[in-house]
Amino acid sequence: MDTVIIDGLSFALPLFIIAIGGIYSERSGITNLALEGLLGVGAFFGALVVALTAGNFAADSQVPFYLAMIFSVLGGALYAMLHGLLCIKFKANQVISGVVINILAMALTSFLTSQINAAVLGKPSNKFQLGVSSRFTVPVLSDIPVLGAVFTDVYPFEVVIILVTVLAWYVLYRTRYGMRLRACGENPHAVDAAGADVAKIRFSAVMISGALSGLGGICFAYSISANFSPNIYVGFGYLSIAALIFGNWRIMPTLGACLLFGFARSGGYKIAQILALPSTFSDLIMTLPYVLTLLLLVFFSKSNRAPRALGEIYDKGKR
Repeated sequence: MDTVIIDGLSFALPLFIIAIGGIYSERSGITNLALEGLLGVGAFFGALVVALTAGNFAADSQVPFYLAMIFSVLGGALYAMLHGLLCIKFKANQVISGVVINILAMALTSFLTSQINAAVLGKPSNKFQLGVSSRFTVPVLSDIPVLGAVFTDVYPFEVVIILVTVLAWYVLYRTRYGMRLRACGENPHAVDAAGADVAKIRFSAVMISGALSGLGGICFAYSISANFSPNIYVGFGYLSIAALIFGNWRIMPTLGACLLFGFARSGGYKIAQILALPSTFSDLIMTLPYVLTLLLLVFFSKSNRAPRALGEIYDKGKR
């Protein structure tokens, strides 16, 4: 049971922070199917910095880990600007823009990883080696039956994600900026009438979604395989979109969905280990989060209410 909780949290929390990025974008009115690409490109930038600077630090140093998180945030935000420009400046179809950005991200990260490894690092590989992140256990709290697993073998990024989540919740629900951002997704003309710049608010929201997606992407890279490869995050962006839809575009219900997906994944993996199933059946069990996603959307989609202006191109002259 402890293993299920520990592994479930290490999967659910990166998924959650990516979903929060999606909430910021979509509550502002910009449909963001590009989360998959944003987390991949963000993780690429962070992993690249680690690969280029790893030789400057001791083997057990955690400085590269924190550098990776910082540059993943910056890389994700930078790449998200492309989605913002297409959807806001050039008024492109937001769904098509997201799909194209995902495809472009996969191709770019795969190509650049192989080329940089060959030309700069002298390694014929399509992966960036990250190393193993340290983990810690909280004394006393870890001794609590069942719940103690939450405080056992904790990745540092889990603490970072919790702190960022608190900040993101406060900004979205307790600040003037957050109020205007949410209003942009409901009635952008009212925001414009109040003197705020709808385009700037939406553009900043898309950049925030890229930053948070990049953070989640590098966390997945560290927790899943200790290296960066364009293949490790396939499907996670779409799973985070399903989580925010199930959470009705609200942060705390979305956390519940991400925890459900995380525990379904770790629980499925544990079942495969206990039953000593061959790899073919293990892969089948690992699809549990996606099957669960389909079931949840079937039963709860009728009660979901998306922001009223979600996906609508804002035209200042239209009333």
